[in-house]
Amino acid sequence: MSLQQTKNCITLRGSAQIICEYLKFSINSVLFQRGLYPPETFKAENQYGITLLLSEDPQIKSFLTNLLTQSEEWILDKKVKKLSLIILNVANKEVLECWDFNIQYEDGDTALSKEKNEMVGSKDLKKIQQEIRDVMLQVAATISYLPLLDCRCSFDVLVHAKTDCDIPEKWAEAQPVAIANAQNVQLKSFSTSLHKMETVVSYKLAD
Repeated sequence: MSLQQTKNCITLRGSAQIICEYLKFSINSVLFQRGLYPPETFKAENQYGITLLLSEDPQIKSFLTNLLTQSEEWILDKKVKKLSLIILNVANKEVLECWDFNIQYEDGDTALSKEKNEMVGSKDLKKIQQEIRDVMLQVAATISYLPLLDCRCSFDVLVHAKTDCDIPEKWAEAQPVAIANAQNVQLKSFSTSLHKMETVVSYKLAD
């Protein structure tokens, strides 16, 4: 009887989906924890072994679905270096907070990729989810010491993509954002072995 240990195998598409799923939960978590929308418009969902909250607002759901579906395709083509969730003061459009989700592209498992004739990684999914859970817990903890948002706020998400991307309808080019005298907090990173995600929050110190 011959036995062979099967290696974990994660495809580029699978890895891009993991990245976009993390982005969905992270963005929702920030919107909930920063109080941009009423708490009753969110529902709890168990993910990565912890309870996270997702907006049930149809407009937010539709916005994020469109954004992340398109971003997944661009990530597959290595055309996105980061996404930025920005929180603005509705009255004067000042950017108060910016969550940067930086994506780095990794080589995966080169031997296995050669064997399978496509780029794959062999990192254990449980290990990836554990790393994501640690980041999500840190997102929640970080929010507790960010300055209070004591004005009406809105949000937007910027995708920092290569210039040769085909821009879909209803998308527009945006100017880079900057926060004067920003404080930065670097969160833990996680890796699928094909993509590495680093999360950094920048915020304006209260006057």
